Amino acid sequence: MSKNKDLELLHSELTNKLLEKVRDEDCKASDLNVARQFLKDNGIEALPVDNSPLKSLVDELPFNTDDEEEVYNAKDTN
Repeated sequence: MSKNKDLELLHSELTNKLLEKVRDEDCKASDLNVARQFLKDNGIEALPVDNSPLKSLVDELPFNTDDEEEVYNAKDTN
């Protein structure tokens, strides 16, 4: 197998293992953090659009609208 094929296979296997971990009812915060970092490292981002799981999560977080605006404004300046 070529080096690129090996890396592609490794990436695919890691993705599958992370999915298994995240779907497991005993998933730990550290597992979620590894999955989060994996997504970030691969340039995967999401926006909290209406009727999405991410939007539901954002709505449940204990921050008010002013805090959210500060976070979004800070991202725009970086």
